[in-house]
Formats: sequence, C-alpha cells, structure tokens
Amino acid sequence: MEKKIFQEEFFYISGEILNLRLIGVFEPKNGDLPFYWWDMILKSENAAVGKISLRLGENYHSYYNGNIGYEVDEEYRGHHYALLACRMVFDVARAHGMNKLYLTCDYDNVPSYKTIEKLGGVLVEETDPPEDYFYYFEGIVRHRIYALELL
Repeated sequence: MEKKIFQEEFFYISGEILNLRLIGVFEPKNGDLPFYWWDMILKSENAAVGKISLRLGENYHSYYNGNIGYEVDEEYRGHHYALLACRMVFDVARAHGMNKLYLTCDYDNVPSYKTIEKLGGVLVEETDPPEDYFYYFEGIVRHRIYALELL
C-alpha cells in the first residue's frame, strides 16, 4: 500500500487567533516539492486575511524558494498574522519528518525578514538566485536565505 504524502489531520488547523483552512494539496511536479496551501482565517471576523503554504522536504530549488510561503492581505498587515501562521505549520513540518526549514524573502522585504528572524531563522546568506533555479527570471532580486531549526 502506498503511503499518503498528505495527512488529513492538517487540512484544518485551529489556533487561538487564526485558523488555517486548506485550499489544496499539490503533488510534486517539475522539480517542485509537494505542498499544503491554506487560507489564514481570522477567528474574530471569520475572514480570510492571507495565505500560507508549506513545501515538504528539501531539494536544490527549495533552498532559494524556502519551505514556507506566506502573504497577508494589505488591510490586515501589521498584526503578526504571518508569524502566527508560520508557528502553526511547524507541527505539520515535524509530522513530515522535517527538523530544519529554509525560509526566504526578497532582500529588501523588511516585514518578511523581521518575521523570519522573530521565528528564530538564522541568516545563511544574501544571494542572487542562479539561472537554473526554476523560478528564475530576468531581474529577479537578491534573496535573503534563512535556516530555522525545528526543536
């Protein structure tokens, strides 16, 4: 019997301030990693305030792309929702055998790198993504790459 990549217990994650409601799961293709993708739901308003994804595993591209991707809708920024949502997916990563995550952002995205640093991310380097990175495009900006040990 084939082992399932995705675990249904993580399709809906309840937190104190946010809930994460699954949008979808995505199987690996073209060098991508499998990933979960959730809406961030603000419990007090029952409103979607952003999205977060967790890419499972590690490969060449995940170093530049990171294991976690998040975006918070403009009107909800400044409330640390990305920070809270990231902490909520750490248990998902651990359940998938991950003990280290890479988190990345554009070098000049101050709110994002402050979030990563508050999570405990340690700056590995600031670098230009190479042309063989699958999301490379002409004019791509430098990335800040952080490693985060899951304890």
